[in-house]
Amino acid sequence: MTEKEDVNNDDYYMLRALDLAAQAAENGEVPVGAVLVLNGEIIGEGYNQVITLSDASAHAEAQAIRAAGRAINNYRLVDATLYVTLEPCAMCAGLITHARVKRLVFGATDPRTGATGTAIDVLNHRTMNHKVDVQGGILAEACGDILRQFFRARR
Repeated sequence: MTEKEDVNNDDYYMLRALDLAAQAAENGEVPVGAVLVLNGEIIGEGYNQVITLSDASAHAEAQAIRAAGRAINNYRLVDATLYVTLEPCAMCAGLITHARVKRLVFGATDPRTGATGTAIDVLNHRTMNHKVDVQGGILAEACGDILRQFFRARR
């Protein structure tokens, strides 16, 4: 696969994550969506359900990782790529590390809680025993827009 095809696949999966983010917004949740891909196949999806499930850990990334673990019957998601519309927080960065996700692709940065280097660097901290290939900024404008629209409507 060429680098250009990789980018096109990144866009494809990020568009699916944006669809999931829209579902979160429809439910009154902060619009973040996540898609976990292994060998070109979606093995897990999720969107924020913190309010719906009364569960502070029900972030989009956690939902996608839980679904993927059930799908492949393994908590280790070696060689998988996680697409998420917003840069993960510290909790999700730890989860991504423990699940051994190979690659993280995110859309918008999070200047307040982004844990891949924007606010803090948890994901690839020098003491971590697993390193994740990180690429941010994929469809960043669209990913940021859905968040801005959501919060603008709430104010």
